[in-house]
Amino acid sequence: MIEKINALIAEVDGLTASGSEEIEALRIKFLSKKGVINALMNDFRSVPAEEKHIVGQRLNALKNKAQEKINTLKEATLNKVDNEEFIDLTRTSYPYRVGTRHPISIIKREICDIFARLGYSIAEGPEIEDDWHVFTSLNFADDHPARDMQDTFFISHGEDMLLRTHTSSVQTRIMENNQPPIRIICPGRVYRNEAISYRAHCFFHQVEALYVDKDVSFADLQQTLLLFSREMFGQDTKIRLRPSFFPFTEPSAEMDISCNLCGGKGCPFCKHTGWVEILGCGMVDPNVLENCNIDSKVYSGFALGMGIERITNLKYQVKDLRLFSENDIRFLRQFETAL
Repeated sequence: MIEKINALIAEVDGLTASGSEEIEALRIKFLSKKGVINALMNDFRSVPAEEKHIVGQRLNALKNKAQEKINTLKEATLNKVDNEEFIDLTRTSYPYRVGTRHPISIIKREICDIFARLGYSIAEGPEIEDDWHVFTSLNFADDHPARDMQDTFFISHGEDMLLRTHTSSVQTRIMENNQPPIRIICPGRVYRNEAISYRAHCFFHQVEALYVDKDVSFADLQQTLLLFSREMFGQDTKIRLRPSFFPFTEPSAEMDISCNLCGGKGCPFCKHTGWVEILGCGMVDPNVLENCNIDSKVYSGFALGMGIERITNLKYQVKDLRLFSENDIRFLRQFETAL
């Protein structure tokens, strides 16, 4: 029996295989229940007692040798790369691509993160609103053009319910139910009855911010705008404020940043002015505070609002606004590295 075992050890040493099927055949021959090693184990019972020690050692050596040889052949086969025949068994059956966030979601998250570091919390409200929260409480006159059907989607017969035209309605809901200090940002989707083109859409996304407390000044607003602009567009970014008018703020301003494409030198994107408008802002009108049951003689505040699509265009130079809502996978895949 010793001679038979030694012969099998020599045979195992010389085993070769060119593929997984041959390796499996060798495993069955030597290591399966009906293999030669298991048969020798059965014959081991009839070995004389004085020889069992030596025969047992050689039999275990044969079994270990066969197991090591089979494992070595398997590793060699897996590591052998053949462009025509190699199959990576760890891959899925279909070439699924990893998804990514929508560019609007990416920029909205960046904006929210910046204001979160300034102590602002996120507030949300309904997209279907009433006239009071969208217009009246925000100091819009009864004959204001924004109330016209050409600008607003009214959805009730009495024109009391509508699709919100800005997220300022969330601000009024918060001020109605909370006393200062109030420091919130209001991201969300808004709707306006506009013709769809490369530069306009009937729905878009906004982020508005509101800060109400004692002794809030225009200087606080200006410093907040400067910090936000530099965090979003780079530390070399400059800002300028131009007088404007909004019914719910007084004084009001529109803010420009130095063009992040040309560094303020002038280019087609900024119309060779070196400046690009990104948002509107101002001090909350006392009438708005009073409409929301906040004493305007004690408290003051500022508000600002920006279109997320506008900021996204500045960050990624997207020339057609419609691309954001068409779900073209070729467009969306460009943002896989922007997570």
